[in-house]
Amino acid sequence: MRTIAILPVKSFGAAKQRLAGMLDAGSRGALATAMFSDVLASLRRVSGLDAVAVVTADRRAEDAAIGARVHVLRDTEGAGQSQAASIGIRHALAAGFDRVLLVPGDTPLIDPSEVAGLLERAHAVAIVPDRHLTGTNALLLTPPDAIEPSFGPGSLARHTAAARAARVEYSVERLPTLMLDVDTPADLSELAAALKERRGSAPSTRGALRRLDRSLPPASAAAHRGAAARASS
Repeated sequence: MRTIAILPVKSFGAAKQRLAGMLDAGSRGALATAMFSDVLASLRRVSGLDAVAVVTADRRAEDAAIGARVHVLRDTEGAGQSQAASIGIRHALAAGFDRVLLVPGDTPLIDPSEVAGLLERAHAVAIVPDRHLTGTNALLLTPPDAIEPSFGPGSLARHTAAARAARVEYSVERLPTLMLDVDTPADLSELAAALKERRGSAPSTRGALRRLDRSLPPASAAAHRGAAARASS
């Protein structure tokens, strides 16, 4: 079964607006770039994935995506994750892929073996929720247009409802390394705590967080470290 991962990527310069209270635009862009690099590197190591398509209008993402089995699809609309995912789905159908895996670019803990296991056991629709069990962090669709993606707040309920309406078999898959996406300061603290327990994972993100900690004013850096420590306790 030919499978392609679809990785929508917003402009790094406008990324992670909900972190604006603690990070400036340059720091947010650097963090988003690092997380994207780690997600893409992990997807390249997933057994059972035949290709990866990066959907973006960002030149830096295009440059980083150059490599074997990676396609760059131009996001001419810039209308959001669901619309970018649809661009990837149309490409998958035109290219003859049997299924798609929709993955966000801000889940740097992603484990290739965990994703490979999902590919082996999945139903027509597999939904990976976020850590709050309300959103969706990944969708596996067989065929690629089994349901229409609808990401954002409350998307877990929308995707399960869509699968029932389409009368296709579905499952909700709690993949630990895909359930943490980074949108808020609390998410960032959770990520910092998780990286302490996963030596060697997400090297680009790990480096970005170290540089971030050094660049923050002393009081902010201490608060950031304290939040990470509380999250890990």
